Amino acid sequence: MYSTSLLHLLHLCDSALPIGGFSHSAGLETYVQKGIVNNIDTAKEFVIQQLSHNICYTDAALLSLAYDAFGMGDVQMIVELDELCTAVKLPKEARLASNKLGVRLLKIFEHSETAGLINKYKEAVRSQQVPGNYCIVFGLLAHILHIDKEEALTAFYYNTANGFVINAIKLIPLGQQDGQQVLMSLFPLIDELVQQSLRPDKEMIGSCCAGFDIRCMQHEQLYSRLYMS
Repeated sequence: MYSTSLLHLLHLCDSALPIGGFSHSAGLETYVQKGIVNNIDTAKEFVIQQLSHNICYTDAALLSLAYDAFGMGDVQMIVELDELCTAVKLPKEARLASNKLGVRLLKIFEHSETAGLINKYKEAVRSQQVPGNYCIVFGLLAHILHIDKEEALTAFYYNTANGFVINAIKLIPLGQQDGQQVLMSLFPLIDELVQQSLRPDKEMIGSCCAGFDIRCMQHEQLYSRLYMS
């Protein structure tokens, strides 16, 4: 039987959503300016390491736990996860990016059939009861829109990887064909990471590469920048 959940999923992870996702490079711009990421191979390695050792232990894990917490009606857990998300994002630009993306995503859905629940959360963000991080908002919306958690995680990982690849194409630069080659080569890894993120270990959240945080912090001081983070 046809379900609108697929349409909701496509909408939720659409790169054309006006939330400013591609204004942020997550430190990639620093890596490029320092000559560390400079071709298709190093671009691919950057994305692999980001997904495997950063996103997996931060945003994807928190999305998964927030999805479950909403299903159990555990509001306090959602608040704790949102605060934890802010705490593990050490660079200021990373925290601001996560908050801006989350708030803008909330705004898109404030007039939809989810409005009652989303507006309550948005009001909590506005009154600073919760930070309103992007991955938390994504997880809550996925549950509200009856999107299967595995499919939501797959879309989240894909969307994140796609964002990194598009940024690499612009910054290095790479050809569009090279970018697609990198993206498609990541599919087996994404499948593996999704399975890992279905039941994340909360004790492992924040266990990511310090190098990414350092490059994000250095990004604030770059002489010229195309990206906000």
